[in-house]
Amino acid sequence: MNTKVEETPGIADTAKLVLAAAVLISGIFAYYYFENESLLLRVAGLLVALVIGAFVAFRSLQGQVLWRFIQSSRNELRKVIWPTRQETLQTTLTVIVFTMILGIFFWILDLILLWGTGLLTGQGG
Repeated sequence: MNTKVEETPGIADTAKLVLAAAVLISGIFAYYYFENESLLLRVAGLLVALVIGAFVAFRSLQGQVLWRFIQSSRNELRKVIWPTRQETLQTTLTVIVFTMILGIFFWILDLILLWGTGLLTGQGG
């Protein structure tokens, strides 16, 4: 019998997420605090903080669940049969043509309704 034991996040997982958020927030703070430094250095520091924060976050239970979800999504993307260039072009042109036809139809319908409303209200001649 296959049963899945559901793990519940503990205090350590919460602490990891709080630490990851703190690292990211401090990276953003440092980016603005050191505005006199070069932009390249500030962006590099921000990226380092982002990578460290992501690393810490992915060590938590929620991060591991997210990583498994990302991996399974990538596997599903590989299974998709994507349309060819010709199919994409044909579908796009069909959508454009039908959009134009419906636009003209609604324009004519609007003119007819405007004309009918004008006749009913006595403003149509």
